[in-house]
Amino acid sequence: MSPETLLGELEWIPARRIPNLRKLGLRTLGDLVQHFPRRHEDRRSFTPFPDSPGDHPILICGLVVKAGHLPYGGWRRGYEATIEEAGGGALARRISCRWFNMPYVGKMIATGMRMVAYGRLKTRGKKLYLDFPEFEMIEDEGDALIHLHRIVPVHAGGEGLTARRLREWIFQALHATDLAQIPSLLPGAGQNPDRATALRAIHFPESFDALETARKLLVVEEFFAMQSLIVSRRAHVAALPGKSKVGRDLMARLHAALPFPLTGAQTRAIEQIRADMASERRMNRLLQGDVGSGKTLVALSASLIAIEAGFQAAVMAPTQLLAEQHYQTFTRLLAPLGIRVALRTGSRRADESLELWTGEGAPQLLVGTHALLYEPDELQNPGLIVIDEQHKFGVLQRARLITRADGPDVLVMTATPIPRTLAQTAYGDLDVTLIDEMPPNRGRIITGIRDTKKLPEAAAFLRKQMDAGRQAYIVYPLVEESEKLEAKAASVEFEKWRELLAPHRCGLLHGRMKPDEKDAAMRAFVNGNTKALIATTVIEVGIDVPNASVLLIENAERFGLAQLHQLRGRIGRGAHTSYCILMPGEDTPEARDKLGVLEQMTDGFAVAEADLKLRGPGDMLGTAQTGLPPLRLGDLFRDGALIQQARDQAAAIFEKDSSLARPEHAALRAWLGKQDVGALSG
Repeated sequence: MSPETLLGELEWIPARRIPNLRKLGLRTLGDLVQHFPRRHEDRRSFTPFPDSPGDHPILICGLVVKAGHLPYGGWRRGYEATIEEAGGGALARRISCRWFNMPYVGKMIATGMRMVAYGRLKTRGKKLYLDFPEFEMIEDEGDALIHLHRIVPVHAGGEGLTARRLREWIFQALHATDLAQIPSLLPGAGQNPDRATALRAIHFPESFDALETARKLLVVEEFFAMQSLIVSRRAHVAALPGKSKVGRDLMARLHAALPFPLTGAQTRAIEQIRADMASERRMNRLLQGDVGSGKTLVALSASLIAIEAGFQAAVMAPTQLLAEQHYQTFTRLLAPLGIRVALRTGSRRADESLELWTGEGAPQLLVGTHALLYEPDELQNPGLIVIDEQHKFGVLQRARLITRADGPDVLVMTATPIPRTLAQTAYGDLDVTLIDEMPPNRGRIITGIRDTKKLPEAAAFLRKQMDAGRQAYIVYPLVEESEKLEAKAASVEFEKWRELLAPHRCGLLHGRMKPDEKDAAMRAFVNGNTKALIATTVIEVGIDVPNASVLLIENAERFGLAQLHQLRGRIGRGAHTSYCILMPGEDTPEARDKLGVLEQMTDGFAVAEADLKLRGPGDMLGTAQTGLPPLRLGDLFRDGALIQQARDQAAAIFEKDSSLARPEHAALRAWLGKQDVGALSG
């Protein structure tokens, strides 16, 4: 059958499941065959049940000897199945599997059935158990053909779609589909007989060596598509006309008036940006640096180059508060130079509380939020647009800037550490400048893990810091209590902290508050009216309070390491020694190992690499933010060499055939025609 055959035409797929398959983007036989497994299980033989937890998840197969609902009810209602290893006799080990708030599990399990379970083993007393394991019931020996005695694929499912059913349908699809007809964007790949073999082996390999061979071939194809899109975007930007902007006097006067010298990394970054702006091509550069590395001063220096050349400059921040902080800083630094600075946000204009410039002549430097994008009269002669914390802006918003007819240079900045392997892909269409040096005289940050039993001692430490005039952040993963997650919530814990920290005043900040309420809460903390801010991760960017010296994060294990490091960047911004206290909700060896990375590392890029190793790339790219196709097989950490191979192949094709006019490039040309080449990544 043709890969274009609709799944609804197949008698072996129930019609009621077609809508569920469509939700996964699966409409044709070709889609189903290319729904690759997220992992494989070696079910050729099962190891004996372990008697203690280990470092990795386990895969076990046993007989269900006991099953039923746990005695307590409510929202935490649970179901437990005890499985016993086969052939163990009187000494057979048993492991309990538990699921909470998943009532359908009990309908799938019965005593006397065989179960395959996959999960991380835990212990409580002498009892071994798996919480929320992935599982399958083995109903009869006929299952052995697909589900047992082989390397078994586990595919991502969805509502009404178990991994078991998907495995059966894909097994049939592989035999029913003419795999040679499935197109490949990589020229010549479709005629490669090994490709059909790879499509079979990626699902049902005869060995792990065969699986790896198949994976490499298909991963290169996947990365080739991604790199071709990046190369085409880069070419699209390079073709846009720019305007040369030369100026050094204003920037030199600013630097001479600073009470501190620039770091070597800042100087190098400014020179790279200055060279870009002096050229006739349109600058499209990423400025990447850790929290506190001095990116804002580099952006201000670049703005002065544009202003001296007779253009406007604009700096856009992700929050109104951060825009106001930039405005106040820029106004103070640029007043001696006579530069006209104006603040423009969605809700603040010149007649409000800040003393905004209202003199004659158009402002030379505009500071605002993304609301600037929708004020066409504000940016009349833009020479440079700076986007601070670029990941808070969407792809289309940034594309709208870089493709403006008046041709401004664009500089995007981020303090979010991105590992090199990710940056080469997520920011492949940009020139990248890295600030890898921190200014001197920054306060030291001491990070420590503390058990929740130490909360009273931590509260006493916070009070002592506040008595000395300092301030603190207290962060939670949730806004309100959840029936599905065992984690503390900011709104619930707020009253507790008001009592613990009395007489010091506490504030509450979370994403569900109204904009004016959030603004008032942040402003009260910035002004020192509140000494402790109990918050969610909304503080991740947009608050610069040099007086804040303590950050306490409860349920810290629920955050990624990169996000924890970003939160840690809220302290250590002044001259005082600062303290980051990480309190895991569940003090497990896994949580200790993860959080221990932050105890040992202060460099954001080292933290990001460790984070990538721990949890994989996942959606770190964020297809909504990059506009890149999602990865189905590739691993941006593991597959660095394959990324480079794909990049070289894409670059070679575009170098020889930039318009992709050759017949062998027709499939690639058609695919790129469906992508938004102008929507820039980042």
